[in-house]
Amino acid sequence: MNLGVTEILMIAAIVLLFFGPSKLPQIGKSIGESIRGFKDAMNDKKDDPNDRKDS
Repeated sequence: MNLGVTEILMIAAIVLLFFGPSKLPQIGKSIGESIRGFKDAMNDKKDDPNDRKDS
């Protein structure tokens, strides 16, 4: 899925109209925390010594 500048601007405008400017920082923060939590969980899964496949 290739998104160009025009498509990204249209999506941003629709999100701005839908949620309003006061909610956007909260939405961005929650999305960032979700992504960070997912990455941390994936890294913890890789570093787990009890999760070996060779035993």
